[in-house]
This record gives sequence, structure tokens and C-alpha cells, in this order.
Amino acid sequence: MQHLHAYWRMEYIEAPKGPDSGNPFRDMPLVGDDRATGILHRSTLCYVVLNRFPYNAGHLLVVPFREVADLPQLTADERRDFFDQIVFAEQLLRQALRPDGFNIGFNLGPAAGAGIPKHLHAHIVPRWSGDTNFMPVLGETRVLPQSLQAMWARLKQFCPSAGAETAS
Repeated sequence: MQHLHAYWRMEYIEAPKGPDSGNPFRDMPLVGDDRATGILHRSTLCYVVLNRFPYNAGHLLVVPFREVADLPQLTADERRDFFDQIVFAEQLLRQALRPDGFNIGFNLGPAAGAGIPKHLHAHIVPRWSGDTNFMPVLGETRVLPQSLQAMWARLKQFCPSAGAETAS
């Protein structure tokens, strides 16, 4: 029998949940170390970040800097920038990882599975033909072939340099 260890998973399991658990999406851009937080790209009103608890290798999130819970709460400029960054994230993954397809979407509200329902974010998940196997179905385990730090470095080399980004 082989053993798979997902040490990172305990951080997710033990993380505070609920309305009083804080907002990492609001706090992350303020840290000042994009490598440590997984932020790959900053635009004027949004940022692109690696999901710390990914569904698949390369799973990205697009997050507006301003805390809003739902799409209609975005200003017209935020909406435009938000969707421009979703397109940017898809193109980044397409160039760096060459997936066969994508799942792109939103979990709006706790009933829809939103882990941080008070801060809107989009999921951009690269998919490869045959990437689903018995592990998530029977073993409730996802197998990720690369660490988040290695994935950040791999994707970062495909991001354009921008004055708004924090170097680390």
C-alpha cells in the first residue's frame, strides 16, 4: 500500500471559518511579499493569486482589491478589470501549463460553496484530459504534482513586469 501525504490540507481544515474569521483576500495584498502570498499579478483594481487550497495544479483566483460579496456590487470599472484579469489568468495558464481546458466560475454565497462569501473571487482551474481519477472520488484526496512555491515561480515567468507588482 502506498501512502499519500497532504500536509498542507490540515491548514485548511483547521482554518477559522464563518463571518468572524477575517478576510485573507483583503489582507493578502497588504503583506508586501507577493511570493509568500502567491500573488502573481496586480492590476489597478484586482489581483491574480494562486489558490492555497487548489482543486488542480495551477488553480488561480482573481480577486478585486475592494471587498464586495457579489457581481452587481462591482463598479463598472471594477467589473471590466475583473473580467480582464480572468482572461489574463486563462491566457497565463494556457501559455505556461498548456491545459486541455478550463473550469472558470464563481461560488456566490455559502450555499454555493463560497469559502469566503464576503469577498467575491473567480476560480480559473486548468484541466487536462484524463486528470480526474479515483483519488478525489474514492479517496477524497487530490494529487497535485507540484508545490505551490514551484508553481508560483513557473507561472511568474510568464507574467509581464508591472510597476504595481511587489517584488520578492
